[in-house]
Amino acid sequence: MKKGYDVVIIGGGITGCSIAFELAKRGVTDVLVIERAFLTSGATGRCGAGIRQQWGSVLNATLACESTHIFEHLEEYTGYDKSCGLHQGGYLLLAYSEKEWSQFLKNLEVQHSLGIDAYATDAAGAREIVPHINTEGLVGATFCAKDGHADPFHCTQAYATGAKRMGVDFATYTEVTGLRAEGGRIVGVETDKGYVEARRVINCAGFNASKITAMVGEDVPVVPERHQILVTEPVAPLMEPMVMSFSRRFYVQQSPHGSFIMGISEAEQPSYNIRSSWQFMEECSNIICEVLPALRKLKVVRQWAGLYDMSPDRNPVIHEAKTCSGLLTVAGFSGHGFMVAPRTSILIARYLTGEHDPLDIRRFSADRYQTGELLLEPSVV
Repeated sequence: MKKGYDVVIIGGGITGCSIAFELAKRGVTDVLVIERAFLTSGATGRCGAGIRQQWGSVLNATLACESTHIFEHLEEYTGYDKSCGLHQGGYLLLAYSEKEWSQFLKNLEVQHSLGIDAYATDAAGAREIVPHINTEGLVGATFCAKDGHADPFHCTQAYATGAKRMGVDFATYTEVTGLRAEGGRIVGVETDKGYVEARRVINCAGFNASKITAMVGEDVPVVPERHQILVTEPVAPLMEPMVMSFSRRFYVQQSPHGSFIMGISEAEQPSYNIRSSWQFMEECSNIICEVLPALRKLKVVRQWAGLYDMSPDRNPVIHEAKTCSGLLTVAGFSGHGFMVAPRTSILIARYLTGEHDPLDIRRFSADRYQTGELLLEPSVV
């Protein structure tokens, strides 16, 4: 860790590491990434690692589609010598009401306009894709074979390794304790290992993002929210796709290893609680077994919890601080940061280097919560 850097990135998850990589690709290599523990120790290392392109807004579908294209050759893209674990088994999205189905058909129009190869099917078609599924009450479903999941640890390491190769520095097990500003501009970062000068600070601290901005009196509406996951014992292959329902609040997939990984959306108050609960295990098991009765006798082998960085409209917040120029917050992904990190990092790097990007970064500003121009997305769990 040197005395100072052009750019200091706070947060060593996939967002922070991919931004460091994309900046270095564009010649901005005087960069330091600070992580308070090990890389991926926050939300990235606890996420479900799903990658789906079936969104209902052009903005999110674009981010996800273009990110998927990068995930498909991330090893080559970053020069990583290991596998990033991409498995494209598809996502089967289930609609349980006519209103939900109508929205799915609108979503498909958005997806098709971007070249996303998703399609609609009925209950019989859903059973062809997932033979063990209970289709009672199902109105329809959509499927995209290019959706899937990847290894969040290796994906992050791919970006970090590539960034290091180009000269980016990393300071792990280093905690940010303060930001220093002079004349309304950021000048440095205080850490428990010493002070670092900085011309620009990028806040990729996820569920801690608002704590970072508060250090300079800036309020960014991003709060932590617990989400839990459970994993079963491995069994012979029963299904390949992720199965998800927005209205019934669940997702479930079988990993290549054979274990089933699943979760449900719960009503949670903002908190830093990452303890697992038996109530979650009971409710999640009941919901999933209703849809996939073949899983009833499986044993749960472990469960864990992580924190989403939630924004008021469940969409990213990319915001230049008003109280302190030079501080950019990139957070608020509300559980979808992993799957859109590749394209988001390109957007940030282009913005910081003055390179044109067809996406308008101003759309993501926290100013939208004052103007009412919210980013609305109909397809979230």
